[in-house]
This record gives sequence, C-alpha cells and structure tokens, in this order.
Amino acid sequence: MGVDISAIIKDLKHEKELIDFSKKIIAFDAYNVIYQFLASIRQQDGTPLMDLKGNITSHLSGLFYRTIRLITIGIKPIFVFDGKPPAFKRVLLEREKEKRMAEALMEKAKVQEIEEEQLLYSKQSLKLTKNMVEESINLLEALGVPCVIAESEGEAQAAYMVKKGIAHYSASQDYDSLLFGSPMLVRNLSISEKRKLPRRDDYVVIKPEVIILDEVLNNLEISLDQLIMIGIIIGTDFNEGVKGVGSKTALKIVKQYKNMDDVKRHIKEKYNAEIDNFDEVFEFFKNPPVKDVVLENKEIKEEMIVKILVEEHDFSEERIKNAIAELKEAKQKERQTSLREWF
Repeated sequence: MGVDISAIIKDLKHEKELIDFSKKIIAFDAYNVIYQFLASIRQQDGTPLMDLKGNITSHLSGLFYRTIRLITIGIKPIFVFDGKPPAFKRVLLEREKEKRMAEALMEKAKVQEIEEEQLLYSKQSLKLTKNMVEESINLLEALGVPCVIAESEGEAQAAYMVKKGIAHYSASQDYDSLLFGSPMLVRNLSISEKRKLPRRDDYVVIKPEVIILDEVLNNLEISLDQLIMIGIIIGTDFNEGVKGVGSKTALKIVKQYKNMDDVKRHIKEKYNAEIDNFDEVFEFFKNPPVKDVVLENKEIKEEMIVKILVEEHDFSEERIKNAIAELKEAKQKERQTSLREWF
C-alpha cells in the first residue's frame, strides 16, 4: 500500500532510461518488488506461475530474470527485506481481510468464466509466505546480490543507506522512502518497460522515475516534518487517515498549521477526527529503527541457482543456464571495468 502523495508531486518526477542507472547502487524495498512480481507475472487466466507441484513461482521468475537484466545494464542492486514490523502496523490485518474478499470474488468470476475479473481479483489475492521470502533471499544470494534484513521497515533501512552513501537511490513503487528521509527515490525499476492497460488490448511504455526529496520540499515549501504529517493525515501503513482528506488538502493544512499540535487540533475541530497514534507514527518516520551494514562482494553460485529453480521448481534448465551465462559475462565486464578504473 504505502502512503499516496502522488497528487502533490506528479510534476516533480524525472523520467529516466534504465541505462542512466548504470554503475549506480540501488537499495530495493524487497517486499514491494516481490509483490509486484506476484501481481504482474501471471498466466492468461490470471493465475500465477506455478511449478508441477502447484507452488507459486512468479516471484522467483521475476527476481531471477529482472535482476539479471538490471545487472547486465550495470546496475548494482541491494535487496532490503522487512524485519520486525512495529506493533501499530495496521496494514497487515487489513491486507488479510482484503485478500479473503478478493479470493471469494475470484472464485465467483471463475464459475462465471469472466476472465478479466479473474485477473483483477487474482492480483488482489496476493499472499507472500515466509517460505517465499526465504527462497527469494536464497536465490538472490546465489546470484551474488547482497540482501539486508532490516531492523524494522525495509524502506526505512533503504532510506538510511542512501543517506549514509551506501546506495545512490532507494527503489520502490511506494513513496514511504521519502517520508523516511531518502534523498533520492526511483520508481519503476523492477517492472516491465511495457504495461498492459486494464480492460484494454493496449500497452503503455513505463520509464523509471526519479524523485528528489530536497526538490519536493523546496517546491512544496514545506519541511520533512510537514511531509511526514501530510502522510499521517492521509493515511499510512501505520495509521488510518482522515476520511475525505487527500494529499492536496493535507498540504494546505500543514502549511497553515505548521505546529503538530495545531494540526491535530484543526483536524479534530473541522473533521471531527482524531489520529490516536499520530505522535507515535511521526516518531517512527522521523527516527525508525535502522542498522549499519557492510556490503560484501558475493560470488555467483550456479549450482544453488539450478537447485532452486530447476530441481525444486521445474524451470527450464536450458533457459536458466543461458541466463546464468549472461550474468557471469556481465560480472566479468564489471570486474574488468573496475580494474581499468583502478589503474
């Protein structure tokens, strides 16, 4: 889900090409990426890719092929996984309710043989299991890609790594990284360059978008504290927003009532609403649990890749080995380039 501030920053997104991120270190919000693959990599009837035993493999297919695609371009990915969620993270319970409803609707659509509705509801019935997370980490590490387990929220850890200069960008489809203080956010890096329009036999070209935190704050004439308050007012993964208040109205509120107490008082008086954990959520965005990390170069473990994808999940051995050869070639070019730059 994430916080939706797209309406107030739509003119502050800088379109880029994938090649523009060559030699850049990108800290990906791993859960966000995996959910994208589960939603987008589907069969024609809307069901996810599966192995012969019925295990879902959409996430593994996406991680494998898309990560290799990024590396061959020269991008250096780091995948940051969520750690322990804060006690007040409401979205976890809400997602379960939404999934159950979507699954019921999908079954109804199957009976009625309505393919478009099957696809729509199947995308909403995503389930990311503990086993999926573990095998995703194992696959990425076998590819030689660093994985970081965050203290709490992956986007908070990714933002911290960009602030510390460990990575150049945080990457996610959500905007939470900005509220966590990431200087640079990039979207659309982990999705296909073309996206099918819903209910139409047509496609739109998708390009990476860079959003610069300082530019957002300067353009909106607000501070990071005020941006966090906007997020809380409209709703985050950690709190219910004020019903009927979008990001444009929230922006006006925080610019008129700069003090947090005044903002809360205005919300209560005008909208008869109170955000019980306002202070707690604000503090979490402002000072989230994060940790320092030291990244190590990892070797490609071809046998492990084949074991996970071919032996355990029935991927084509020929295709997997061809992709591994492409990955090795990209890694070799990277080492040669680094050596030339050293001398």
